[in-house]
Amino acid sequence: MNIKGLDYNTQREKLLMPEYGREIQKMVDHAVSLPTKEERQLCAETIIRLMENKNPQVQESVNAEQALWDHLYLMSQKQLDIDWPFDVSEAEKILSKPQPMAHPTGGARMRHYGRLIEELFEKLKTMPEGDERDELVRLTANQMKRNLAAWGHGSMDDEKVADDLARFTDGKIQLDLSSFHFENTIPMGNSKNNGKKKNK
Repeated sequence: MNIKGLDYNTQREKLLMPEYGREIQKMVDHAVSLPTKEERQLCAETIIRLMENKNPQVQESVNAEQALWDHLYLMSQKQLDIDWPFDVSEAEKILSKPQPMAHPTGGARMRHYGRLIEELFEKLKTMPEGDERDELVRLTANQMKRNLAAWGHGSMDDEKVADDLARFTDGKIQLDLSSFHFENTIPMGNSKNNGKKKNK
C-alpha cells in the first residue's frame, strides 16, 4: 500500500551502513555536495563526532578512529574530497564477507555418530586382535551409545550399536552382547532430578 505523504523505509534507498541511521547518511551526502574543501573538511569532522555517539561499539575496537573514517569514506561512496587523517584505501575490506566454514561433520555417513567415530571405524578395520583393539572397541561402542542418546533418536538399543559397529567396520568387529557391558548412559532430558539436588 502506498499512501501519499508517508515515507516508508522499505521504499527508501538501502543504507550501506544502517548502524548509523538515515540522518547521518543524509549529512554525508550533504558534505559531499559542499562547494569548498574547507567546508567539506569541517562537515566531515562534525559527522565523525556524531557517528562516534551514534555507534559507541566502534570505540571498543583497536583502531576505533580509523574505523570511523573508513566508514565515512564508504558512506560517501568514495566521493568525499577532503584531507583524510587516515589511509582509507583499504576501507572496502570492512564490507568483505569471510569464507564459509566447512561443516565439522562434512562427509560423515551417519551424522549422529560424527566424523571422529567414523575415523575410529577405519582404525578398527586394520588393527590386529589384542588388548589394545579390545579397549578401543569398548571406548568406541560406549561413545556411539552416548552419541545416539545426545541426538535423541529414541533408540539406545545395545543391538543397534553392535549392528552399526559391525556394519561400519566391514564385519571386523563383532560385539558379543552376552559378555560386553556398556557404561550407564542417561538420555538427555530424562534425568529424574534434571541436574538439581533435592533439598533434605
